[in-house]
Amino acid sequence: MKAAEGLSLWVGDIIKNFCVESSDNLLRNDANERAFDEPLIGFSSGSDPLYPQLKEDIGSFFWTPIEVFNESFPQTAASSSELTVISWILPQTRATKADNRKETIYPSERWVRSRLFGEAFNAKLRKHVVDTLREAGFESVAPVDSPSWSWETSPRYGFSSKWSERHAAYVCGLGTFGLCDGLITPVGKAMRCGSVVSRISIKPTIRPYTDHHAYCLYFSHGRCGRCMKRCPAGAISKAGHDKAKCRGYLYDVTAGYGKNQFGLETYGCGLCQTRVPCESKIPLNKTS
Repeated sequence: MKAAEGLSLWVGDIIKNFCVESSDNLLRNDANERAFDEPLIGFSSGSDPLYPQLKEDIGSFFWTPIEVFNESFPQTAASSSELTVISWILPQTRATKADNRKETIYPSERWVRSRLFGEAFNAKLRKHVVDTLREAGFESVAPVDSPSWSWETSPRYGFSSKWSERHAAYVCGLGTFGLCDGLITPVGKAMRCGSVVSRISIKPTIRPYTDHHAYCLYFSHGRCGRCMKRCPAGAISKAGHDKAKCRGYLYDVTAGYGKNQFGLETYGCGLCQTRVPCESKIPLNKTS
């Protein structure tokens, strides 16, 4: 087995085993259910041309892998081709999706718990991957955990940030974007994702698409648009996703609902990710 292939399996096991063994991968409800199912994992080269293309499209503030690496390890002389971006998808469980599928205005309790406790687990997974890689001699950083990471304003897209977990997953061959801006993956759009940039040599995952909207029925087949009907904020239209309306609904409506209804200090919605053809798969067949 080639060294790069062995490293990809090793990194994959780091992520998968943590998801299985960690006591933090839980919704912390009465049944103590798991927050996420088995993850999907992908890799991309730090020199992938999509990263500078994203920077040009989103804004000058947007990090390429080498930029966040250099900021984190200023004493290390590394090239972008020496870096690998490691990305993972954490699928929502059947129970969480089934609960949220029933809702029309507010998120279900399981979904809110997944947003709060599931994302806390995702943060611990990022740290675990970084720590394990560093202990093995591979300099690594989780971009969203960098002290320099911040929210920014894109000239074209408005509310943005220096690093996007979804865009990293897209470059790593794990999915394409839908009308609502959610990432449609082989296990669907109802998921969360994370990533780490590491000075490690791993063969990139083959991207089975060339169009960033390839898996969305609205863009690929000119039909569907069910996420528009599912959005209680009216933030999704044929023109795409209105980030300001979406964010306003999350902070002004669902945050208060989560606290008052479930005693949970967080926000969440996810209605556009459930009861849609892309909830749990890539919806490319005619019966989707």
